Amino acid sequence: MFITFSVEAKSSIENHKIKIDTTEIVQIGGIKQFIDIKGNNKENPILLILHGGPGRSLLQFSNIFTDKLRNEFTIVNWDQRETSKTLDLNSSPNLLTVSLFQQDAVEMVKYLLKKFNRKKIFLISHSWGSVMGFYLAKNYPELISAYIPISPVVDCDESSLLSLIELKKWAKNEKMDVAIEELNTINVPFKTETYFFLFQKWLFVHNGVDGVLNEDFKKNYYKWMETWFPIWKENAKSNLFQTAPEIKCPIYFFVGKYDNQTHFKITKKYFKALNAENKKFICFKESGHTIFNTESDKVQEEIIKIKSILKLNIQ
Repeated sequence: MFITFSVEAKSSIENHKIKIDTTEIVQIGGIKQFIDIKGNNKENPILLILHGGPGRSLLQFSNIFTDKLRNEFTIVNWDQRETSKTLDLNSSPNLLTVSLFQQDAVEMVKYLLKKFNRKKIFLISHSWGSVMGFYLAKNYPELISAYIPISPVVDCDESSLLSLIELKKWAKNEKMDVAIEELNTINVPFKTETYFFLFQKWLFVHNGVDGVLNEDFKKNYYKWMETWFPIWKENAKSNLFQTAPEIKCPIYFFVGKYDNQTHFKITKKYFKALNAENKKFICFKESGHTIFNTESDKVQEEIIKIKSILKLNIQ
């Protein structure tokens, strides 16, 4: 059962289009969870965004890559359990597991369909969000108009192994003695927080992230791992080649050419192996992992194009 605890809304009628700019606190998975809903026409299709991390809300960045989409969709940003505004409301009383987040996602989709009186929803995920997105696309294709995984998590261990090899070559070429020494201590799969941190640290340094070598970064990253490393390890035990060899709803992969966090080559390999009647691989040639920051206009243009194509196919 879905219960809405509070609603802050403002709407206006312009050219017979009802705008929506609303936040809600909804009972999902036994706890209060926060959603933000925006759109320039309430009758447009719903587009639910599943953020990555885990634990990294996209609310503060959403305007960058949804300003044009709001003319075409009703955009729903959801802070998952233990994340940002949902965490401000309540902590999860349950142990964090992959299946817990997947069931939350199912409930959220069904809540939105009921709220807006729709039969289907458009779905976007970024990185970790694909753990829920692929579960929905595989098990509930009848509820999905189209699924757009951005930088999806396909195979954590294979992706990490490939990136580790590349990082070792980079460190050697750059004559970075400390990086070489630390990278050589790492084994995949990552069994300890130390191995995971060292890998992520040098991956971020390689990718030009500022402040990674500061002590504050290490402190904050270990704090993040206290909550999220166990579920990261749980998810790493499986991969999409095994769990989702077939998808029955339209699926469009958005992947940065230089993505070495969820490695481009692994995602391309999965795309080729995936059994799907309607699939497409869209490469973002100027981007790595966060393509909605580096190529936000193209992200929106491609999503709007997908909507148009599917509408034409239906007609």
